[in-house]
Amino acid sequence: MLKRLWLLFAQAVTALLAVFFIVATLKPEWIYAVTKRTSIASEANIKSAPLLSLRGFSCNSDHSCKGMSYAYAAEKAAPSVVKVFSSTEATTPKALMVLKKQGQDLLFDPFFEAYGSRKKPQSAHLGSGVIVSGKGYILTDAHVVNGADHIEVILADGRQTPAKLIGTDAETDLSVLKIDLEHLPVIHFGELKDVRIGDVALAIGNPFGVGQTVTMGIISALGRNDLGISTFENLIQTDAPINPGNSGGALVDVQGNLLGINTAIYSRSGGSLGIGFAIPISTASEVLKSIIATGTVTRGWIGVELQNIYSEQNHTATINPSGVIVSGVLQHGPAAKAGVATGDLIIGITPHTKKLSRKTVISHNQLLELVAHMQPGSKATLHLLRKNKPLNLTVTIGRRPAPQRGTQSTEIEEMEEDED
Repeated sequence: MLKRLWLLFAQAVTALLAVFFIVATLKPEWIYAVTKRTSIASEANIKSAPLLSLRGFSCNSDHSCKGMSYAYAAEKAAPSVVKVFSSTEATTPKALMVLKKQGQDLLFDPFFEAYGSRKKPQSAHLGSGVIVSGKGYILTDAHVVNGADHIEVILADGRQTPAKLIGTDAETDLSVLKIDLEHLPVIHFGELKDVRIGDVALAIGNPFGVGQTVTMGIISALGRNDLGISTFENLIQTDAPINPGNSGGALVDVQGNLLGINTAIYSRSGGSLGIGFAIPISTASEVLKSIIATGTVTRGWIGVELQNIYSEQNHTATINPSGVIVSGVLQHGPAAKAGVATGDLIIGITPHTKKLSRKTVISHNQLLELVAHMQPGSKATLHLLRKNKPLNLTVTIGRRPAPQRGTQSTEIEEMEEDED
């Protein structure tokens, strides 16, 4: 009896598999339709919304799908992206000559009409920004508002208002503005740890002043540095088209969450060549909190000039596979007081705060970041090699001075080395 039941079961399974194979071969759309309805129904049970987004697939509430679409992400993030107009009065003959060299048309400049008279022509700049708080705080790039006398913000819903500059951090090319409006659309922050190379990304901004524009690409690389864009670089690279006017705008994922603030393009012509860079949200959020709290960003500093060991002229200078060479020491600076000398090789650093573990140093950017995150006045042990002999020195972290040079251009023409 048991043998007969087992035989019937095996025959039934074989028949069902045969039917499935025939349907999958001759009518695959039947299986797709059933799978699609099941997937949509499951998603609707999890979250009821007029528009559902499933890693790039958008489906309406009536269960009709449009295939590949990023409409949900755009609709979610775009209201938080604003136009940022900044202008600087130029009343002197020298300033007028600068404007002429920059190609400013003083007779037909819209900022000239909006903010001044023909006796006070102005230098005008257009960029983007992202509303990151219901209290009116906006993140944008420092070079968008650098030296501005007037800053005006236009929201996606058409509202226009003056903006106050709360603070600027030139070393990450970020600024924080504040506007006084109610019912502001606030963007949602994403998680950088979840971002992978190859993920789809959208760039939202106002290129060339034509109006808010959404472009699509992928994350091309993470952790880009040594580009000469800013002192502290840990940039997201994307091929989503970014053009002049996109600076300060949002780079978002397919769920509309903020991944970074667009800051630069690699270009010889001024237009997009498919290589753009964004300041990651991890960096932007730290700068935002610090500027809101104190109006500035405080970083640690030890007063040395650094050179990577694998630079062209020094790749045979030592047999040690990691570390950074001290190419200069600031007189009376923290490192000089600790006994650091030119030619030393820094291979590690151990902060004394909370007895943190030793960090191996493999590049000058890494040491720059490690020291910058230390509190001024705290102590750390520098692990060195001097003439191939190990040496440990205790250094008291100083406060990083404000940068002396202006914000760099967003068009990368030359690569420069940073200093600690």
